[in-house]
Amino acid sequence: MLDGIAIVNPGDIEKRSFEMITEILGEKKFPPFHENIIKRVIHATADFEFAESMKISETAVAKAFEAIKSGCNIVTDTKMASVGINRKSIARFGGQIVCYMDDEAVALEAKQRNVTRASVCMEKAAKDENNKIFALGNAPTALIRLVELIKEGAVAPALVIGVPVGFVNVVESKELLKTAGVPYILSEGRKGGSNIAAAIVNAILQMIEDPR
Repeated sequence: MLDGIAIVNPGDIEKRSFEMITEILGEKKFPPFHENIIKRVIHATADFEFAESMKISETAVAKAFEAIKSGCNIVTDTKMASVGINRKSIARFGGQIVCYMDDEAVALEAKQRNVTRASVCMEKAAKDENNKIFALGNAPTALIRLVELIKEGAVAPALVIGVPVGFVNVVESKELLKTAGVPYILSEGRKGGSNIAAAIVNAILQMIEDPR
């Protein structure tokens, strides 16, 4: 036996993890539907700073529910986020997870224009009207270009998840998202990541399938 190691049934590990998160958060309260998202992000990162830094606009969850139930696609800026999202769940509603980062035409155009592939991916995504949810966890250039496209009237997302991670233009891109006039979920500051973008989408999908 290993001293201090709890013996937990494999099927109960996630349940116990969320119980521990709730215990550590204590008396902190969140608006309806926001709690599940924030706890899922904390579960993915073990970082309780997200209890303060996650910002969810008033209509974000409701608009996401509506879009997913209508069969919309979810656009990611990395394959990692794409893989992390529950594909079977979104497929049950008729939607897909799409990521254009491996598109050869996107890579060629980005090189010719001397811009990032992530920004060109947003331009490509904007051309498909069924791309209604954008889950961006890596590239601030993707988020900046998406906001530009929104303001130009080229795309009207039901929800933008803006959680890029890093240093250059990361904080600024998230602040810019707040001015876009669309529902958003973002993490203020430098923290974020593809795993967080996926965790947010999965939390929303879980709430749709189990609304308790």
